[in-house]
Amino acid sequence: MKLLNSLGPARFLLAGTMLAAAMTFAAAETRVTYKSAKSTSSYYQMAVQIAEAMKAGSSGYVIVTVEESQGSVQNVMEAAVRPGNYVFTTPPVLVSLAQGGKAMFKDKGNPKFDDIRALFPIPSLTMHFVLSAKSGVNGFADLEGKTILVGKGSFGATEGEKYLKLFGLEGKVTLADVELSNAVAALKNGQIDGFVTAGSWPAPNVIEAAAGTGVSVLSLSDDQIAQTKRTKLVIPAGTYAGQDQPINTTSLPVVAYSTTNMDDETAYQLTKTYWAQKAKMGEGAAWWNGVDQGLMANITGKIHPGALKYYDEAGFAITDAQR
Repeated sequence: MKLLNSLGPARFLLAGTMLAAAMTFAAAETRVTYKSAKSTSSYYQMAVQIAEAMKAGSSGYVIVTVEESQGSVQNVMEAAVRPGNYVFTTPPVLVSLAQGGKAMFKDKGNPKFDDIRALFPIPSLTMHFVLSAKSGVNGFADLEGKTILVGKGSFGATEGEKYLKLFGLEGKVTLADVELSNAVAALKNGQIDGFVTAGSWPAPNVIEAAAGTGVSVLSLSDDQIAQTKRTKLVIPAGTYAGQDQPINTTSLPVVAYSTTNMDDETAYQLTKTYWAQKAKMGEGAAWWNGVDQGLMANITGKIHPGALKYYDEAGFAITDAQR
């Protein structure tokens, strides 16, 4: 009994020390909310990969919680009201529209939109016009009389129909009433001659189509790219089965943003860890291999001061407009 009593204070001291250590560790953690996209999209998968990479690359210092989103507009709108370490993804053009109170942000202006700051680029939305080899289509002029699936309600669907109109094909192409999720099967069974999809490259559905049947992905001329008013992107040769030439196409850049509510150290750690882990992420998902320093030019507006600290240390080319 005397021995137990003598151990009592030491036992409480040990418990108190352990509790203090646990509280210190908890305080050391940085928690971040990452607002991404619909859970069925590739961009949600990217968000999960980033969350895993942040935890691994920071030895547990940065904990990222991924939230599903209904789209980029919602992500930007929430930037005006979300406190703390809120990270979200959106095309840079939507940030510019929000800050200017234009288009879908008309009459929804908020001075907090001016506090949005960029962190790092992620894979761009990349247009793919995918045609079966047996369709005989080698360019947009050959699409006349063909049946093409563009999908419904997505960026790719809207963009695909826009391109058909721009290139003089409106009313000359049959638009298939099939869901984009069934595109590969419809192509294989000859129900359609081709489909349009927009996503990061390499696109999983294009990989599947190329592996299962002969396909070609159309290249756009520089003049056609200029007509679309989108950013040019080159998909390297060998990206898809049977593709022996680079594909010139268009893209909509996508960037991870935060706001000035995030402290500089957190923005620094997020940005540094992202670039340090990018190659490893690319081993598991090839779309990360399409991200490089060249995509920094697609960031319009200001970069977060904490992220700038990393970019200056790493020797990235940053414009005066981004500072």
